[in-house]
Amino acid sequence: MNTLKPKIIYGTAWKGERTTQLVTNAFLQGFRALDTACQPKHYREDLVGEALERLQSKHDLLREEYYIQTKFTPIGGQDLNKSLPYNPGDSVTDQIKSSLATSLRNLRTSYLDSYLLHSPLRTMDATLEAWRALIAAQDAGAVHKIGISNVYDARVLVTLGQLRKVQVVQNRWYEGNSWDREVWQYCRDNDIEYQSFWTLTGSPSLLVHPAVVRAATKLDVTPAQVIFKLVQLHGIVPLTGTSNELHMQQDLAAERIALEDAEEEIRIITRIIWG
Repeated sequence: MNTLKPKIIYGTAWKGERTTQLVTNAFLQGFRALDTACQPKHYREDLVGEALERLQSKHDLLREEYYIQTKFTPIGGQDLNKSLPYNPGDSVTDQIKSSLATSLRNLRTSYLDSYLLHSPLRTMDATLEAWRALIAAQDAGAVHKIGISNVYDARVLVTLGQLRKVQVVQNRWYEGNSWDREVWQYCRDNDIEYQSFWTLTGSPSLLVHPAVVRAATKLDVTPAQVIFKLVQLHGIVPLTGTSNELHMQQDLAAERIALEDAEEEIRIITRIIWG
């Protein structure tokens, strides 16, 4: 089983026809983990698969060297004018079976490192049915880790955990929801991988905060790198969807930054985010 534990993940939403080239560029810069979804509204999962095939055939990348995460998107998150990966009239269980089969085919792989519900479903009963389907897929070996995205009430994680522990949570992490402290803390306390999106774009005032700017100046890095390093130190795996190759390099390098020369600024930033 692939035991890769990424420190940062390349996000593939909203890239359209550029998906193949951008994923290829990201991996050539050094990324070894990506996030996508079987949701044609916002993702081109098929072009992610095209990029991975290109990387394997032209750059000798082996499947066990990289981490693929994708999602089942409930009907409320789909564009009904686009081709759907399942029949919306089917049961939730069968929808997930169809969506998973589509994802495996799109991504040209026999297994997924991580498979998430893109959000809770309309009712808790439906969410539990979906969770049972993910458990079945995990038991069958088609997916290694299972989890859920866009869940901002820790009680949902508790309820799902009565069937099987949630292994991954992927949430908006930004100033508008006070950096999702409740769910982040629950994940930290219960050894659940917490992934963040909107990590930079959702917190513009944080990026220009004087403490962040001073820290970046002292450390000779960018404000974005300071934030990525801090979230990683707090057990968060950030997503980045940059299309800029320099920013890709900087995002990957954040993990290696030493913060000792900006300790006071780091304390200030930590208090702002985590209290």
